[in-house]
Amino acid sequence: MWVQVWSDEFDGAAGASIDGTKWGNDISDGCQQGICGWGNEEREYYTNASENISLNGQGQLMIVARQAPAGLTCYYGPCGYTSAKITTRGKVLASPGRVEARIKLPVGQGLWPAFWMLGSNFPTTPWPACGEIDIMENKGSQPATSSSAVHGPGYFGATPFAHANVLAGGTLSDDYHIFAVEWDAAHIRFFVDGNAHYGITRDAVAAFGPWVFDQPFFLILNLAVGGHFDGNPTSDAIFPATMLVDYVRVYAKQ
Repeated sequence: MWVQVWSDEFDGAAGASIDGTKWGNDISDGCQQGICGWGNEEREYYTNASENISLNGQGQLMIVARQAPAGLTCYYGPCGYTSAKITTRGKVLASPGRVEARIKLPVGQGLWPAFWMLGSNFPTTPWPACGEIDIMENKGSQPATSSSAVHGPGYFGATPFAHANVLAGGTLSDDYHIFAVEWDAAHIRFFVDGNAHYGITRDAVAAFGPWVFDQPFFLILNLAVGGHFDGNPTSDAIFPATMLVDYVRVYAKQ
């Protein structure tokens, strides 16, 4: 039986900021130790401005990717886009159990919305040794398809542990969908709307490298623009593009 141990329901007035006791903002164009664009040649500059991240007053968080204002500089020159990325690092950790979010995605070539986690030992333990669990990623050019994956030492980048899920009908921008992961000492399972679409075992991972998932993880929500995953936007008509998050919930096994 699952027991809820933490959540953010994103209740609050329209325009309100995220709860600072639960989330923090990553702010930059992702240049760290000589690697820029968050290691993926992404084109967005993440901000904490209300234009990019705020509550909508109806119980949802809005993460909005926009064309960047003049005067903002990125690693490649004048920034093309702004967006937002928030994490629970240093605030909230999810131990092996269940994590889920109810999300409505934007659509458009070059958009890269994601709900994912990194091991609590990051950045002291660098990626990929810290472990990464991608609960949901989406290529904006494929509005009916999401994917889930894990990365770790010996199985990262084009990881062998990834799987796409295609909706039976409609798109991920038509309505909200629930994306979840359940993990323990031996398995990781991914779900969309309650349907298990992918499972990974400790034994399968061991063929490539050590299992690094016996630790708590912190949560991440972001809407990237451009980069290796879906390429760069082919039209700015898709902006502003909004990722709506109805809730994020963490459960423990009872």
